[in-house]
Amino acid sequence: MLRVYFTSEDLARVRVASGPDYLWEISNSVQTLQRRDGSRVFGAWRRWAGPRLSESCRLLPPLLPPYGDSPDFLTPTHGARDTLQAAVDTLVRTPRPRLRTDLTRVAASRRLPGWTESLAGGDREALRRLGEALHTYHLEALAPFWPRIHAHIDADRIMRLHSLLDGGTDGLLAGLGPQLRWNPPVLEADYPVDHQLRLDGRGLTLQPSFFCWPTPVTLADDELPPVLVYPIDHAMDWTRPAPPGRGGDDALGSLIGHTRAAVLKAVRTGSSTVELARLLSVTHPAISQHMKVLRGAGLVTTVRSAGRSFHVATAEGRALVRSCERGGA
Repeated sequence: MLRVYFTSEDLARVRVASGPDYLWEISNSVQTLQRRDGSRVFGAWRRWAGPRLSESCRLLPPLLPPYGDSPDFLTPTHGARDTLQAAVDTLVRTPRPRLRTDLTRVAASRRLPGWTESLAGGDREALRRLGEALHTYHLEALAPFWPRIHAHIDADRIMRLHSLLDGGTDGLLAGLGPQLRWNPPVLEADYPVDHQLRLDGRGLTLQPSFFCWPTPVTLADDELPPVLVYPIDHAMDWTRPAPPGRGGDDALGSLIGHTRAAVLKAVRTGSSTVELARLLSVTHPAISQHMKVLRGAGLVTTVRSAGRSFHVATAEGRALVRSCERGGA
């Protein structure tokens, strides 16, 4: 069981991360790739990604097994992380004491490959190889789907904003389920080990993650800035990676008509099917049909929570609206 203890100061310092974290998605997906559960969500991606991975990516699974401890330094809490390059640069500059501490802790529960001894000593070549493996893995396993992954996390973030507006921090924390349970002042989750995290006024960063599975994840070292990585709702089509910057041509050709344009504008900040139907004075089935076309064009993503569908425009959808507005459409 994981228990996160809040003070009143912590409740005022809860934040939701602004987007996906490259290294958390890499770490979580390497672990998920090795698991056998969650096949409904990840089975097609596993079959697609596994055969594509280069030899250098084999450095990652020993550090990121499907079960058990992983080094905290693989998901830094300090430094620039807004791009993959910045995140990897931050990681390879990890101080030697942190490398040694994390790898010694992990090695106490399982055998690590011999090359990790050089890594623990801060060997530049070992760090360079690790950084190269992270870049290669992301390119081969995640990059083709990254816009869709980003869109799903954006949608989750907007849902959290609605929960915060409706119910304050209590509403935000209570709405993180079903894996998380808010029993003030403690946030609980099923966890492989017993872990007590006392925030002590430092606040908490909530990091939505597409590949976090099946339970939330936090850092092993409670002295590090507190972060809780949680699984988001999944409705992903893994059939084929979308060409960069393009949706389906046929679906885009269907994007005509004032109602569909109004739907796309309305979901820039997120909206449920019920809210859209009421706002636009159309039927629920009509909204669902418009959403099918918009999703097919890559302009909207839909997530489901508490029995309702919640729709959010993707970056491409928002860009299209802005372009039309600038052109006077």
